[in-house]
Amino acid sequence: MLRCLLAAVMALGASMAVAQIRLTDDGGRSVMLAHPAERIISLAPNMTELLFAAGAGGQVVGTVEYSNYPQAAQRIVRIGDNAQLDLERIIALKPDLILVWQAGNAQRQLDMLLRLGMPVFYSDPRRISDIARAIEQFGRLAGTEIVALPVARAFSARAAALRERYAGRAPVSLFYQIWDHPLMTVNGDHLISDVIAMCGGKNVFSGLKPLAPTISIEAVLAADPEAIGGVTAEAGQPGNLDAWKTWPRLRAVARGNLFVIHSDLISRNTPRILEGAREMCAQLDAARSRRR
Repeated sequence: MLRCLLAAVMALGASMAVAQIRLTDDGGRSVMLAHPAERIISLAPNMTELLFAAGAGGQVVGTVEYSNYPQAAQRIVRIGDNAQLDLERIIALKPDLILVWQAGNAQRQLDMLLRLGMPVFYSDPRRISDIARAIEQFGRLAGTEIVALPVARAFSARAAALRERYAGRAPVSLFYQIWDHPLMTVNGDHLISDVIAMCGGKNVFSGLKPLAPTISIEAVLAADPEAIGGVTAEAGQPGNLDAWKTWPRLRAVARGNLFVIHSDLISRNTPRILEGAREMCAQLDAARSRRR
């Protein structure tokens, strides 16, 4: 009987060890869950989308504004936005995991959640390869690895195929505009810059220090990029690049190399980034074809 009891205790301990999950997040913090998360709150639209990609969409009980993809995400309870969170509602939802985009949430409120003992996991994919890693991590945290792992591998394979096809082509110098007033771009550490490199482009402002630096019109004119890209909030809309036509001698303007990509496909670190990448690669190929 004693042997049976010991065996039962050891089996229980083994099952508990298997159930426990320990991961290091992108903030360098070790996060441990006693069991896969069943009630998840996402504090960024891209985190919500990644959870659905990882097969854990049904476990998301709260998210923030602009979490609009996939369609099922639009029905999830809102608990604020990236600037202001409803802490009372978050607590009332009794989450066993809160996913935070490190670059996009108010630190003061996050510190309060941590002080309350809330289980917070930071995620901040900066490279295309990081997206596959995030999908795998979310699958492990939610116990949906059977879905997440194949999705992550398929994403990595598609990304590798695009990079192999385009990265070695003749470089195209590119200024990518993410905002016009003030004029803002991305540096070499930004996800968009990784997409540019994947397509054989060269970000003319890659060496600047801030992730999303503010620049001057004079700096763009001095760089004289071969192409200018930008974001648009609505598919099919022209974006806000027409102001550059004021300088017809600018190479990008003279050659007709102005283009926009829907912000959800180029600014969000989710699997849909490869849709934006395909558009980027096609536009840079078009720029190559217009060389004299």
